[in-house]
Order: sequence, then structure tokens, then C-alpha cells
Amino acid sequence: METWSNRSSTDDFVLLGIFSHSPTDLVLFSAVMVVFTVALCGNVLLILLIYIDPRLHTPMYFFLSQLSIMDLMLVCINVPKMAVNFLSGRKSISFVGCGIQTGLFVSLVGSEGLLLGLMAYDRYVAISYPLHYPIFMSQRICLQIVGGSWVFGIIDGLIQMVIVMTFPYCGLRDVNHFFCEMLSVLKLACVDTSLFENLVFACCVFMLFLPFSIIVASYARILGTVLHMCSTQARKKALATCFSHLTSVSLFYGAAMFIYLRPKHYRAPSHDKMVSVFYTVLTPMLNPLIYSLRNREVMGALRERLGRCRISIQQGILHLALPPPSSVSLDK
Repeated sequence: METWSNRSSTDDFVLLGIFSHSPTDLVLFSAVMVVFTVALCGNVLLILLIYIDPRLHTPMYFFLSQLSIMDLMLVCINVPKMAVNFLSGRKSISFVGCGIQTGLFVSLVGSEGLLLGLMAYDRYVAISYPLHYPIFMSQRICLQIVGGSWVFGIIDGLIQMVIVMTFPYCGLRDVNHFFCEMLSVLKLACVDTSLFENLVFACCVFMLFLPFSIIVASYARILGTVLHMCSTQARKKALATCFSHLTSVSLFYGAAMFIYLRPKHYRAPSHDKMVSVFYTVLTPMLNPLIYSLRNREVMGALRERLGRCRISIQQGILHLALPPPSSVSLDK
């Protein structure tokens, strides 16, 4: 880290960004900032609701709160820096800052991908073994699932960050992206990085298909359970609980596979940047909306909290409007 600190003053990278200052790009930048604000508020609100409402103290909502924390961190490591660079005109990022941004991004994407896969297992247990659900998904097991997801992603992010930032970089350090995306940074290295890029590709395949295989296996078993249900109402309820998770999985894995599993000759920086905006900004905004708008428990908790806030505000206004009681002295 000391070596990195010594290099940071002279080896800054330049983030070329995704927007110019044309009228069209100003509108697009404004739209991205609106989406960022909604993602920020939506995830914070969902985390607070899950924390304060006892009805949401279940394994599914515990996993959902961790997913919201990951989404919150994901939008905060990229979008504020992009906005500052765009508004100030300064596009540089220090060597250390670029390394940290790369490591955090890889860690969060890896952790979120694995957590989404293990959330499918949670749905499988809840639908196929509802009576044994409290045993199979005990507090200890839930903590192990979440802890494993975080540790898996952090280790992967640290390894890739250290290797990427130990490569020598020379000439122009213009990163053709709006953040220090690993593959974009590797293009600036002075040495042949093809071996490492092949290892990264193999790592991405493993990180995507391991949780994806858990998802496919879990939903195959869920489908078998649903087809054997006698009640149509029970089938609808079971499928409704899976819809939100499947939507999040489709958004996340579709974008990740498009970027990291394409052959090199099909890759274009403009396409990668647009898809990166999708799953680093848009998906974190959509996740809390997907899990709240179609969820009666979350919406019920939200209405209850808003109702309490409204009553408190009304009582406060009424208290301020009424004059204080006058003291009457009684003389005998």
C-alpha cells in the first residue's frame, strides 16, 4: 500500500466517462442522478423498514436487507465520483482510488451474485418444506449464508485488485469508462495481460454459474412442488413469492453475463458502459421497488409507519396551535 501511495501522485488515471456536455447528455446525466437518488432512498427505506418492523424479521427479509446494503454500496462507489467528474470537469482518479474502486466493485458484484443464488435456496425450502423452514433456515444458517456471501466476494475482490494494480502502466492512462472497471484498466497495462484476463474470464464463469446453478436447481424443485399442489390458490401464492426474486436475478445475471462472458471481438466500450449503468445504477433502484410494490407485508409495514408519522405530525401541529392553559388563582 505504501508503494501505491508513492505512485498515486504521478500515476493518476483519467476516467473518460460516459457523458459529454451536449444537451442530450445533460438530460441523460440528470436522469441517471434521479435514478441514483431513488436507489439511495429506496434501499435506505427498505433497510429501515426491515430493521424496525417485527413482522419483517424473517430469513427472507434478512437476506433482502443484505441485498439492499450491497446495492447501496454499489451505487455509492461509482455514481458520486462520476457526478463530481462530470460537474467539475476534472476526470482524474488517483492510483490508490482506482484500486479501491476496482476492489470494492468486484467484491460487491461477487457477493450479490452469490447471495441471489442462495436466496433461491431459501425460497425452495419455504415452499417445499414449510413446516421445517424454521429448522432449515435457522438464525445460525442465515448468518452463515450472508457471511459466506460477503467473505466470498471480498476475497475475490482483494485478489483481483492486488493483481490488477501491480501491473505496470505507461503512456496515456485514459480509462474508457465512468469508473475503474477492471477490464478497462487492464487495457492500459504495458505488459501482456492475456493470461490474467483468461484467468479472470474463468473466475467470472465460476462466480456466475455457481450461484446460477443453485438458482436453476432450486427453481426446478420449486416447480415440481408447485405442480403437485392441489390448490390453485396455493400455486398462485407460491409463484408470487418467487416472482420478485426471479426478476432481480434476470436483471443482475443478464447484464453481468452480457459484459463478462462475451468473446473479446464482440466487446465494444460503448456497449459495456451502457450495460454497466444498467446494473450499477438501474438495478439497485429497481430491487427495492420490485420487492416492495408486489409484497403485501412490506407495503403494510410502510403504510403503518407513514400513518404513525402522519398522526405524530398532526398531534405536533395541534399542540402548537392550541394556546397554553391559563393558570387561575383561587382566592378564598
